[in-house]
Amino acid sequence: MTARPRVAVIGAGAAGLATLKALADAGVPAVAFETTDTVGGLWVYGSPGSPAYRTLHLNTSKGRTQFADHPMPEDWPDYPGHDRIAGYLADYADRFGLRDAVRLRHTVERVTRTADGGWAVHATGPDGPVHLDVEAVVVANGHNRAPKWPDPYPGDCAAEQLHSHDYRGPEQLAGRRVLVVGGGNSAMDIAVDASYAATRTLLSLRRGVWVVPKYLLGRPSDTLNGALARRLPWRLRQRISQTMLTATVGPPARYGLPTPAHGFLQDHPTLSDGLLSRLTHGDIQARPGIARFAGERVEFTDGRCDEVDLVIWCTGYRVEVPFLDPGLLGDGADRLPLYRHVFHLDAPGLAFVGLMQSTGAAFPLFEAQARLVAGWLAGTWSPPDRARQEAACRAELRAATTRWGQRRPHMRVDFDAYLAELERELAAGRRRAEVRR
Repeated sequence: MTARPRVAVIGAGAAGLATLKALADAGVPAVAFETTDTVGGLWVYGSPGSPAYRTLHLNTSKGRTQFADHPMPEDWPDYPGHDRIAGYLADYADRFGLRDAVRLRHTVERVTRTADGGWAVHATGPDGPVHLDVEAVVVANGHNRAPKWPDPYPGDCAAEQLHSHDYRGPEQLAGRRVLVVGGGNSAMDIAVDASYAATRTLLSLRRGVWVVPKYLLGRPSDTLNGALARRLPWRLRQRISQTMLTATVGPPARYGLPTPAHGFLQDHPTLSDGLLSRLTHGDIQARPGIARFAGERVEFTDGRCDEVDLVIWCTGYRVEVPFLDPGLLGDGADRLPLYRHVFHLDAPGLAFVGLMQSTGAAFPLFEAQARLVAGWLAGTWSPPDRARQEAACRAELRAATTRWGQRRPHMRVDFDAYLAELERELAAGRRRAEVRR
């Protein structure tokens, strides 16, 4: 690197790379610390800590997922596999010369404040401990690395238990009596895999979810909602989208799935082309929540019982930022109030890129968040005063709680609305910066 880094970026997955790119564009020297031996984060199949499995594909279409300044190839399928996405991120790093700024096989152990208001980063690398003083720290380490296991159920489970984080491919399911627990994208993918490899496949959902095919009306389904989002409030979009989904696919109950208690667009979308077909063919059997275990016997809340020898828990992840002082995380990283989901209110110089859960793709949001961080450090963007930042956080939390309830409202964002908000924020912050000069 040609200049002393002013910024430490933690992580070199999609969020970290987007941050490095934005900082380089703004002329802000930075260094990134990456635990593994390559860039790409969770999309690198087989990399330590990656939850990628062999049949993993994008759940958002390539046109809605790609970086604005690095489009995906036109001849790619609409929903590329993990290998293509990992290569895409590697190409992004090469195209924009980001690799020189990444210290691979460096694990950040602690990040602390310094006496002059800066930050000290303490890491371990191949050659031993590393200490670096910087002006700012951007946390871009992702939140799909610490598996969240469910609270214990009554009884003793004698079946083998596996978290989806450790699932790699259908060969782990061959000949097994499999119970998949969960209603997210990974649960649906793994249940479909099991329906081809296992002796029997059960899918247990404690609450209903809206299952969206990847194509509706001949187009990638997220492009339809995206077109509506630019013109209509989410409540109206909900009614239109839910009517369209029910008319084309039918209600979840038609497939033996529990009826969702929430409306469409009020939880993270679950996309699957294969699940509904496998349910209608009987190759996957739906079950409600688990009541208790008795050896390899599982009883469900509707009284049905089944014998299983493998339980795969698709129960999500804990949000952890282990290298930060817990005092900076308040009630937890997933409850942290951040201005525009980026800037820490009480720790100047501490920012986050990617600490959110989007209704759609993530990469364009990483780009937009990174531009705010880069503008702030380059002096071309300024935040509003503290009172207005706090008011914005409160308003966003109220709106998110109204829409998503208590399912991580601090982290929830509507893809299209949030992207538009970040564009407005960037323009407003530039005007504030000009006035303050």
